[in-house]
Amino acid sequence: MKNKVVVAITGASGSIYAKVLLDKLVILKEQYEEVGVVMSDNARDVWQHELGNKSYDDIPFKIYGKADFFAPFASGSARYNIMFICPCSMGTLARIASGTSSDLTTRAADVMLKERQKLILVPRETPYSLIHLNNMKSVTEAGGIICPASPSFYSQPKSFEDLAATVVDRMLDLAGFDWESYRWGKG
Repeated sequence: MKNKVVVAITGASGSIYAKVLLDKLVILKEQYEEVGVVMSDNARDVWQHELGNKSYDDIPFKIYGKADFFAPFASGSARYNIMFICPCSMGTLARIASGTSSDLTTRAADVMLKERQKLILVPRETPYSLIHLNNMKSVTEAGGIICPASPSFYSQPKSFEDLAATVVDRMLDLAGFDWESYRWGKG
């Protein structure tokens, strides 16, 4: 079975990570059957502010409304097996940690956890409060993966997109995608 992927984009700073992830998923099209996207209203505002454009209008995947509980990934029976929340706001993290499914993003995350599928959250916040850390601990104990938006510099990135790719490549590794990227010790 090919992967079925959900990408949720929240209003946290870090729209570049979502853009690079979506661009790379286009390239990896042989490794999944479907990609569904859900964006919060704040995600659109932050994207426009940070990236200076509305290129989210050109996302080549089906976009679902934030309250569309009829989206296939709102149910485990649709068999989606990977969800990225990128970037993940602390409010979204808190709702997932507490089991509050108040919108499509948090419902889909709840489905991923209950179905024991890959849920990868990419928080972009600094510093973390004890509440943030405890929420990360709760999600991790429930089976989610916390992959902070902390770029690496080993590959000597030349642009903001290259820098964001250091996080996105790690996300794709965590999800099990076969992807060529910089590997420590491999040059």
